[in-house]
Amino acid sequence: MKRAALCVILLLTATRSGSPITLTPLHSPSLPRVSAAAAAAQLTANSQVRQALDWLQDNLNCINDEQARITAIPAPPFREQERAAALKMALSSAGLRAQIDSAGNVIGELRGSADNEVVLLSAHLDTVFPAGTEIRVRRENNRIYAPGISDNGTGLAALVAVARALQAARLKPEKTILFVANVGEEGEGNLRGMRALVNDYRERLKAVLVLDGAGTDHASTMALASRRIEVVVTGPGGHSWSDFGIPNPINAVVRGAVRFINTRVPANPRTSFNIGEIAGGTSVNSIPHEAHIKVDIRSESEDELVRLESALRESIAAGVRDEMEAASDRARGNLEWKLESLGSRPGGELAPNAPLLAALRAADEALGTHSRLERSSTDANVPLSLGIDAMAVGAGGTGGGAHSLQEWYDPAGRELGLKRVLLTLLGISGISSEKSK
Repeated sequence: MKRAALCVILLLTATRSGSPITLTPLHSPSLPRVSAAAAAAQLTANSQVRQALDWLQDNLNCINDEQARITAIPAPPFREQERAAALKMALSSAGLRAQIDSAGNVIGELRGSADNEVVLLSAHLDTVFPAGTEIRVRRENNRIYAPGISDNGTGLAALVAVARALQAARLKPEKTILFVANVGEEGEGNLRGMRALVNDYRERLKAVLVLDGAGTDHASTMALASRRIEVVVTGPGGHSWSDFGIPNPINAVVRGAVRFINTRVPANPRTSFNIGEIAGGTSVNSIPHEAHIKVDIRSESEDELVRLESALRESIAAGVRDEMEAASDRARGNLEWKLESLGSRPGGELAPNAPLLAALRAADEALGTHSRLERSSTDANVPLSLGIDAMAVGAGGTGGGAHSLQEWYDPAGRELGLKRVLLTLLGISGISSEKSK
């Protein structure tokens, strides 16, 4: 019998006993706030919760295999449809009512006893790798190698695993949980999937827990704001010999880029910039008619973002001016330039007393883990910027080589990350006394 089939049998034959204890979310206005230790004890005392945790522990090989299968399905930017179809089937097999929305997000619903409130558990579908990239999954020693295996094969496998664990334990939440595989997190996707989700569910949305990559020891509760900008310079173009002396767009871009990379940035607030793409021209013996660069700027300070964007604009303007002045034949045409926004990620922070953070601390208490709080750029940026409780966490195990063809994932210890996700999710959604059907 194949292992994939065995996973299904394990899912269908899991024991369905469990005491109908109602666990109320930590932020319930009707109850005083409880300590992390008390909340952890309440969660782990529930036999259905223990059953769900056991399911995760007992099905690690199946989860690893599912991660490999998901990763083998290409999901380049703006072309996540094939992987989305696979995730829809997986979430449907976990007993969820699954659909694909107009943005391309896969949404699996686990209806709560109070469906006027929603908690969202998400993992992004897309990778940074362009169409045509060879995705070959291989196992070597204890690691799994493939482009996108960790970011975000790990998160997607965890999304499905947690849904299956809840189904096996017949757990019904107080709040409705949406299990979402969303589009548009990477590159120029500009968080379009999460933006659509927040727009659609904002009135009912109480918390967002994002699964992004590997790890068990961190939580991104502070959103790192960023801007992604394309600079385009155009000119007349011509032959490298007969038209030598006319202004060259690549020269102008290079002149401007050199100016920009000499811009000083502060250590505090932490700020960065990166020229990630540069392109232009048609052949080595042609003066190009166009050149462009793509620039990523990030900062903990909105003021620094504004300053860096202004510095980029001024540097390109100076680069174009210098190239025009250096050209010996300006009568044949001028250079034109423009800056276009490719995306803007908003900032925000989770409040220290947020119920979602309390749920994470309770999960840490139950598992003996400790989550350090970090600032990063994830799908959680969108809800955090609007004052909605949100954080991004790793889904267990360890990974490396993210965004490279040598990306790898080591599943050792992934059960701890999966359990942390499940307990955090239940801590914020609450558990109904009813069993799911």
